[in-house]
Amino acid sequence: MSEHDERATATTGIDPDRFSEDQLMQELETIHRTRHDTLLHGSDDALRAHNERMAQLEGEYLRRHPRRLVSAGRTREGARERGHAGGATPQ
Repeated sequence: MSEHDERATATTGIDPDRFSEDQLMQELETIHRTRHDTLLHGSDDALRAHNERMAQLEGEYLRRHPRRLVSAGRTREGARERGHAGGATPQ
């Protein structure tokens, strides 16, 4: 294993499928809370690691909850309806 491979493994943390539901939600809340600061002030490596970890955690959440509740307003159709509520039609 090269130095790069070892560093990549060390930054990924615990495999998300090993988390209980509460632990997974806590990890998701933490990573979302730290996202803005990492984007604005983190190094390229820190942002890359953050992106990878966020993808792992969110992927695990979606795997566990394939039929999660989706709010109508968070769909394309819902967004279009909100856009028409003001009366102006985008050109």
